[in-house]
Amino acid sequence: MKKPPRPLPWLDAGEAFPPVSRAWGHDDPAPGLLAAGSTLDVATLVQAYSLCIFPWYSEGQPTLWWSPNPRMVLQTQRFKLHRSLRKTLQHFLRNPACEVRFDTAFFDVINACASKPRDGQPGTWILPEMIAAYCALHAAGHAHSVETWVDEKLVGGLYCVNLGGMVFGESMFAHVTDASKVAMCALVAFSRAQDVTMIDCQQKTGHLASLGAQEISRDEFTAHVTQVMTRPAPTWQFEPVYWRELMPFKTLNTP
Repeated sequence: MKKPPRPLPWLDAGEAFPPVSRAWGHDDPAPGLLAAGSTLDVATLVQAYSLCIFPWYSEGQPTLWWSPNPRMVLQTQRFKLHRSLRKTLQHFLRNPACEVRFDTAFFDVINACASKPRDGQPGTWILPEMIAAYCALHAAGHAHSVETWVDEKLVGGLYCVNLGGMVFGESMFAHVTDASKVAMCALVAFSRAQDVTMIDCQQKTGHLASLGAQEISRDEFTAHVTQVMTRPAPTWQFEPVYWRELMPFKTLNTP
């Protein structure tokens, strides 16, 4: 018989998070669940991400805070640009109607992400209060959108959180095939150019694994975040030269 999980701490607004080592383990009903309550204001979100904690909950639930072990991450130098995705990216870069932009439509990106369910979950986890919270985080300079545009239309993208030298991926969407993957390629190219070596992917999915993401221990993850948090945050502006981080320019026009 399994032991009952330890009581889940309830946090009042402004109360400090418990150590991530106190998160529920694999024998508990929700591995990685750390606490409930508190608020989604900018200061709380910044504190949470700096401690390797993120919010994730569904409608009708209180705010739930997670720190899973292991943690799914993408080491940016291990990103897998498969042949089919390489061809998609080459086609995108050859087309003058196609463009990657940063932070020009954050609200539209997060709303588009909210319209699709998270893998394996019914409904959406990006509730209206989450949208408002991350828009405030964006206004404070800590959340960013990577956008795929075709013929002046937003067709795909993702949003993420950035603190110091760490990028925490949140969600992505695509209205046309591979538009979110192009945005992911842009984020990886930008991250490499800015010496960001790891992108947090939170939890394991087959899609992320196919792009080269792997699980690491929570201890390894927290040690990395602690180390890079003191670095200056990069300037979130995408330059075409960053594509060199994925493909030499001479290959961009090669069939």
